[in-house]
Amino acid sequence: MRVIVHGSELSAATAAAALASVGHRVNWYPHPDTPWSSLREASWLTREPSLLEQIDSAIASRDLAIVESLAATSVDHDVLWLALAPDQRHSAVDCVARLADSQTSPLVVINNSTFPVGDTERLEASLGHAGQVAVALPDMIEEGRAWQVFTRPERWLLGCEDDEAERQVRELLRAFNRRADVFQCMSRRAAELTKLAINGMLATRISYMNEVAGLADSLDVDVEQVRRGMGADSRIGYEYLYPGCGFGGPNFSRDLMRLADVQSASGRDSVLLERVLDINEHKKETLFRKLWAYFQGQLEGRTIAIWGAAFKPGTARIDHAPVLTLLKALWAQSVKVQLHDPAAIPALISDVGNHPLLTVFEDDPYQACEGADALMLVTEWKLYWNPDWRRLRKELTERLILDGRNIYDPDYVAASGLSYRGIGRRADPG
Repeated sequence: MRVIVHGSELSAATAAAALASVGHRVNWYPHPDTPWSSLREASWLTREPSLLEQIDSAIASRDLAIVESLAATSVDHDVLWLALAPDQRHSAVDCVARLADSQTSPLVVINNSTFPVGDTERLEASLGHAGQVAVALPDMIEEGRAWQVFTRPERWLLGCEDDEAERQVRELLRAFNRRADVFQCMSRRAAELTKLAINGMLATRISYMNEVAGLADSLDVDVEQVRRGMGADSRIGYEYLYPGCGFGGPNFSRDLMRLADVQSASGRDSVLLERVLDINEHKKETLFRKLWAYFQGQLEGRTIAIWGAAFKPGTARIDHAPVLTLLKALWAQSVKVQLHDPAAIPALISDVGNHPLLTVFEDDPYQACEGADALMLVTEWKLYWNPDWRRLRKELTERLILDGRNIYDPDYVAASGLSYRGIGRRADPG
């Protein structure tokens, strides 16, 4: 098929490369605000496993062409794939109108963007030509696993009420739908709302588990035992039951806000969702509060090491990341921060600047611990999972570990001569 992909999001880059890799003829039209010349150097793209190599390979094979305008595409297309940011709705409308007017053959518009519920129908209304249909295919990409998620999907949520358009979409993605039929077909509005509802449910589970962890702290209970007991119940399961110091990320966070907007616009304000968002913001200060309690408020002049800035492992992004809230709280108390992250340092510096109380490291995580009073684990990168405890005991002057992701064994850390404070877990040397 002849496909044009419009957008500069991770979902656009992944779709363009993946569709070209299976023989479709793809034109990729990045959003003018982020053209290919700057997109090519973006840290989130260069660090996404396999993706840039796949893009380069598709360009070399001439199955993928990157264009700077719609005028550069002179042929009719079978599919227009829209993968734009939520604030780029006007670009979607403009692209649909311009492409539809120039088409002489049928066109399927695939809305892969997270726009308000009902926008796919509104896009179709602007087509106005027989054989031109808009369908919803919500973005399910996960940063750090984008290529794997697209090419080996667990599910596609397809919002479509037109049989011919459904056949076209199935044919477009046939190469990624061979092991089992992963399409879940429903109405367009149902697909759009389902995407938001899924992330709302996941956020609710995380926030509830964080509330349980806080209760466990006050009752001197190890929350890990509680988590295992809950997860063993088949009605609940283990997924997204890990307490932590808050979640972030561009897609997850904005999907929750979008769901809140949808509910507000419908006149159905959600006390539950508002509480979920409040809990998450509150949890981003959890490690600071534990530090404050440990040192009884005497923080001025101290030095703290932080491992991890990215909102999750495998990405270079810090959008809504807990580390941003944590840094503000620490700096308000004149605490010096020595921070290591293998990927997100450029994004962090771009956001907070060269702060006088911040020193960053990209190579050796132990450099961040030299002369520090305590270590905070914020992002659970794999290189942090099995540290040299003897070295940390030597480097950390107060021998305190603050584990924001509960990845360490409290008793083992304590046996190594360090004090441990996790989320709903604690241990001290005997």
